[in-house]
Amino acid sequence: MPKSKKKSSTPQKPWRKTVKKAMKQATEEEAKQRFGTADPLFNYRWEHVTAVVTLALKLGELTGADLEVVEAAAWLHDIRKEAGPKHPQEGAKAAHEILPTTDFPPEKIGHVAKVIRSHMGLWRKKPLKDLEAQVLWDADKLAKIGLTAAFHFTPLTLMKGNGTALQTIINDARSNSKWMTKTVASMHTEPAKRAAEKRLKRFTRLWTRLEAELNGQDLLS
Repeated sequence: MPKSKKKSSTPQKPWRKTVKKAMKQATEEEAKQRFGTADPLFNYRWEHVTAVVTLALKLGELTGADLEVVEAAAWLHDIRKEAGPKHPQEGAKAAHEILPTTDFPPEKIGHVAKVIRSHMGLWRKKPLKDLEAQVLWDADKLAKIGLTAAFHFTPLTLMKGNGTALQTIINDARSNSKWMTKTVASMHTEPAKRAAEKRLKRFTRLWTRLEAELNGQDLLS
């Protein structure tokens, strides 16, 4: 009898380690384009994505979402940020390229891509219907408001140069608070709605108090 041929199989990589590495490389490339170095003083994209992953997993636990889908989408949602407004679509393509090389459940890859495609926009006119898409959208926007946003946006603004003064940062923050109000109103999940309202209040209070100190108003009270 002829000997049966052994099927050759390529060992699949652990998916969490793989997507994390791919995202880190993408943030380093973005940093090179923006600041001329892969290791800037503050890597905003990496800080943002890791914050989104943490928030998405907590929201996923609280809402009963599929945590594998949520986590994979959170790691990869901005992996093609260089594509601008089309980065959700390109990120979805990246998910289809990266995840099949890992041990990620193949039947869930399409769902991950769908979730990534849905995360665009700082606010929404119509809510998303898919739970995992809701969780990623909420987590992504929660990371852009509150004290997290203050400590992400400030170093990013300073790194742009031009001797940016504190008053300019405060003015930018006040301008941001306008769209943040719409973002809070667009949250899908109940935990995110509650947190978003609190975060916006903290964000607004922070800059109001800072400006009062800079102007010496606290000396009068």
